[in-house]
Amino acid sequence: MHILGIACFYHDSSAAILKDGKITAAAQEERWTRKKHDTSFPINAIKYCLREAGITIKEVDCVAFYEKPLLKFERLLSSHIEMFPKSLGTFTKALPSWAIEKLRIPSILSKKLGYKGELLYIEHHMTHAAGSFLASPFSEAAILTVDGVGEWATTTLGTGKDNNITLLKEIHFPNSIGLLYSMVTGYLGFKVNNDEYKVMGLAPYGKPTYYEQMKKIIDIKQDGSYRLDMSYFAFHYKERMHNRKFEQLFGPPRKKEGEVEERHKDVAASLQKILEETYFKMLNHLYELSGGMKNLCISGGVALNSVANGKITKQTKFRNVYVSPAPSDAGSSAGAAIAAWNMALGKKERSRMQTAYLGPSYDEAYIENFLTEKGIKYVKLTETELIRKAAKLLRENNVVGWFSGRMEFGERALGARSILANPCNPEMKDILNLKVKHREKFRPFAPVVPLEDAKKYFDCDLEVPFMSFVYPVKEKMRQKLPAITHIDGTGRLQTITKEQNPRYYKLIKEFEKLSGIPILVNTSFNIRGEPIVMTPEHAYRCFTGTEIDYLALENFLIDRKENTKDWWDSEKLAKD
Repeated sequence: MHILGIACFYHDSSAAILKDGKITAAAQEERWTRKKHDTSFPINAIKYCLREAGITIKEVDCVAFYEKPLLKFERLLSSHIEMFPKSLGTFTKALPSWAIEKLRIPSILSKKLGYKGELLYIEHHMTHAAGSFLASPFSEAAILTVDGVGEWATTTLGTGKDNNITLLKEIHFPNSIGLLYSMVTGYLGFKVNNDEYKVMGLAPYGKPTYYEQMKKIIDIKQDGSYRLDMSYFAFHYKERMHNRKFEQLFGPPRKKEGEVEERHKDVAASLQKILEETYFKMLNHLYELSGGMKNLCISGGVALNSVANGKITKQTKFRNVYVSPAPSDAGSSAGAAIAAWNMALGKKERSRMQTAYLGPSYDEAYIENFLTEKGIKYVKLTETELIRKAAKLLRENNVVGWFSGRMEFGERALGARSILANPCNPEMKDILNLKVKHREKFRPFAPVVPLEDAKKYFDCDLEVPFMSFVYPVKEKMRQKLPAITHIDGTGRLQTITKEQNPRYYKLIKEFEKLSGIPILVNTSFNIRGEPIVMTPEHAYRCFTGTEIDYLALENFLIDRKENTKDWWDSEKLAKD
């Protein structure tokens, strides 16, 4: 039985397919279109999922959509009526999208895919809950989903047992801790629904001196429930999220690409403090509500706040925490398909997500043909030779683009489409930010470490294969690991085992032989503003557009010094 899950028309469009309850493939549309957070119908991702499953659309038994459009339209209409006439502009701008897209999903499926079979609409926060709990290793767990907004819900608390989920409490729009975080993201000059992680990275540079001001705009109860003072907000009737009253409290907003001042850092620190206060009060209430369950599953866009995640076991009584590799709306396609399988169809077998490597891969013949056709100089090695050579290059402070196996599903690069570097070099952070990633200096880089070595270097208590938790670097190790240690002494950790990614694991262990350190810097294979690379063509284009020293495309090694932009026809490659 095949179930196709789809998420689209808001942000992070994606598709996923379940074959007899197992996730066969999942990917975001942005990886094909090269438009970050692409909102369009995920036609390319769907076609890929069908190919990977070895079927045509006629063999799909059911399509699951990641929200209930009519319920969401009800919220849009209700908000418009409440704020009329202020909301007229945004309402009339939003209406065509609803009429042409979300209210016409069956006809779009028929027109673009030729699909006329069963279609299930799954409530948005249920897709988050299912993509978390039903994909987790737990037979029972407490569940928290927190994002900007689904149909009406912005926060839900619930429990899961076996193949069922019960949502117990909800907070509704316009009260949303996710929208508060996004609003401050925009106020600080960053892009909403894109740059919230920048605010999280900026927060440790400041002090929470605006905490009392933050308390004026959000009322947090002891059980973690909260209410926003909407007189400071504009998102419920305007495209702009904050208003003049907010600026009177916090000062003028930072201009896009403007200088980051101490005040901006302090606002970010204050916002992070408010988020964590709400988060942990909510989780402690959820622990009691669940009857003392030790397992926790979290999802929704706020679950990408890895700083807060890393403190859960210290601030609450939960002992095991699962965050999927794609907790945001990108993962809702998989969540919708899983919810349809287990809950709508009542199947008992769980679709446990044991890997994030669910995207396309490219064989040696394809890569060699591409390199030869473009006249690119390369060396073909065995896997053992490549790992030894790459480890030596990393030890010598070269930056290596690492392209290996199936692409990751979700926001994080996990060793399939990664840029790797030496964590021991104190200059590597600046080299990567300025010469490779072309991004802000304050942003941190992530460490990857074999699971068995993690506790030697980090104060961590969980296996973190999907890079969803920030943990302190042990104080005595911080001088040894300057490239991955953030200003507050932490790192966003990925643990890896030989079973999860043998090639990646072997490379880290080979680097350890040369350096004494079983850790690498791992950052996503892209430059600022672009999605993570998917194809060899994308990887080579990124490689030549940056100062990455070497590119490993599977077993093919490419040296920057032997290849310049003159080696390929940029116009022809762009068309490819």
